[in-house]
Amino acid sequence: MAAPGENLRINGDRLWNSLMDMAKIGPGVAGGNNRQTLTDADAEARALFRSWCEEAGCTMGLDAMGNMFAARAGTDPQALPVYVGSHLDTQPTGGKYDGVLGVLGGLEILRTMNDLGIKTRHPVVVTNWTNEEGTRFAPAMLASGVFAGVHDQSWAEAREDATGKTFGAELDRIGWRGDEPVGARKMHAFFELHIEQGPILEAEGKDIGVVTHGQGLSWTQVTITGKEAHTGSTPMPMRRNAGLGMARVLEAVETIARAHGPHAVGAAGHIDVYPNSRNVIPGKVVFTVDFRSPDLAVIQDMETQMKEQARKICEDMQLEVSFEKVGGFDPVTFDPGCVAAVRAAAERLGYSHRNIISGAGHDACWINQVAPTAMIMCPCVDGLSHNEAEEITKEWAAAGADVLMHAVIETAEVIT
Repeated sequence: MAAPGENLRINGDRLWNSLMDMAKIGPGVAGGNNRQTLTDADAEARALFRSWCEEAGCTMGLDAMGNMFAARAGTDPQALPVYVGSHLDTQPTGGKYDGVLGVLGGLEILRTMNDLGIKTRHPVVVTNWTNEEGTRFAPAMLASGVFAGVHDQSWAEAREDATGKTFGAELDRIGWRGDEPVGARKMHAFFELHIEQGPILEAEGKDIGVVTHGQGLSWTQVTITGKEAHTGSTPMPMRRNAGLGMARVLEAVETIARAHGPHAVGAAGHIDVYPNSRNVIPGKVVFTVDFRSPDLAVIQDMETQMKEQARKICEDMQLEVSFEKVGGFDPVTFDPGCVAAVRAAAERLGYSHRNIISGAGHDACWINQVAPTAMIMCPCVDGLSHNEAEEITKEWAAAGADVLMHAVIETAEVIT
């Protein structure tokens, strides 16, 4: 297949203006966005995206999970489409680029193809996946998971938010449920552009991250039970302090993760302490240990070591401990051919690049199970994401979209 010419570039100003216009919908309180899935703001963002796609001559498909598919026709009606996209929903205190860059970068590809009269044998489809963030309806990457057959649709529709509203009911309420069966579409390939959400690319001065793998993760909920007692009148040797037991287990988690470096990580982000009173020694703690690695054997070994050490710590302290696996997915190896197309595009365009492993989950991780898939990353300032202060530059966005366009249209077989 022919490779696109090295002078082929997207319109960086137009992409940036689209990002800024989308950011006006669901503004946050500190310069970012609060555009959680299936809210009125999400519905407004979807409507704007649809209007832009229709202006670009695309036809819009919509499935029963609310996934949006904007299609630009290819020259061969029998050729499977090349898909590109990400998500428009955000965290409650999210940034303007996480997910959105991948959707609007895909739209910019179609606009540039229109401007230059570029034709491809395969159609090109830009996708907005519903509820990638999972902050309102857990788990994350919900609709792409249903598309890939990972989740049952009825189970997904029954997910509830903090107020008891269900995913299915809210999808109906905002009017973005389609008739198309979820997962019925077949893909030639899928590409996702995303900000790194980490500090590596900026720190090393690289323009592009060529994502070769996605980390797997394991969430284990740990419950340690001791005995509540008065902090002032209970002698130190007679205490059964569940909080101290947790501290020692978390120190072990840190040591275990560092010992499995350089790519393994581990921490506890969710912690509940009972009764959480200033003058009561904690009688129970519940916390979730999050281990991640691109190697499944490493994840399993970290889990095993954590449990063994936690049991020993608690036994020595006369505490009880129990474990419950509450989430996770296996590491992802992205398609070698799609990854090679991304790397070749970066080299052709003269952008500095390096291989990188995604530390976060993305829709591409699920779609990789049903179609050849790859990801492209651009830097973000200080590696900050899931924060209203999330920031990228216009040049970073343009470089990522340039590489995305070259990889997509080469895979879609540009007609010369």
